[in-house]
Amino acid sequence: MKYKHVFFDLDRTLWDFEANSHSTLEELFSIFKLKKKGIQNADVFIRIYKIHNEKLWGLYRVGKISQIDLRRERFQKTLADFGIKDFALAEAIGEQYISICPTKNKLFPFSIEVLEYLSKKYKLHIITNGFHKVQHVKLKYANLTKYFDAIITSEKVGVMKPNPKIFEFALETANAKSSESVYIGDDLEVDILGCQNCGMDGIYFNPKREKHVEKVTFEISCLSQLKELL
Repeated sequence: MKYKHVFFDLDRTLWDFEANSHSTLEELFSIFKLKKKGIQNADVFIRIYKIHNEKLWGLYRVGKISQIDLRRERFQKTLADFGIKDFALAEAIGEQYISICPTKNKLFPFSIEVLEYLSKKYKLHIITNGFHKVQHVKLKYANLTKYFDAIITSEKVGVMKPNPKIFEFALETANAKSSESVYIGDDLEVDILGCQNCGMDGIYFNPKREKHVEKVTFEISCLSQLKELL
């Protein structure tokens, strides 16, 4: 058996970030009565929020803004697009988002089944760019913590994927060799090219079957396929 260690990304690989975030934002739209403040509906609010959140995460990933900036500005900018300049409201929504969203527990199909299967054969670990405390809450509420030995967050390491230092740190923490390790993630650049640059094999989780030209070790569209590969 070639592999001894299997590393997973968390968001958009096991934990269904889009579904859980969408559900949270719908709740917040209702809790803060944003329709009365002039926002047409939750779908419009969520669409604008996603645009700002993705841009800010891109800046955060390359170190141009801080975690505090990211959390503060994504709702400030969203509300501002609707003509609402209320920093206190934006901060309150942001705090509730961080409080509620990680407790959501929708996973991708076959997540538990595959983890049960793999945990009997390999040491399992997490490498995630998410915030340390938030990611641990997600794992707890989704009942995933028990499957993983090492849980590595970019916040703790001080660098984000695809920086090779986070993969090297993970390998060292797990007492694993890159040649005996494989990483599963949904982002070609951040996850797959990142791990491959560190000598690990990568399994690209591509549920939408998006076309690409990158060379990957393996590619799957459903987590159940891991039982055939590993």
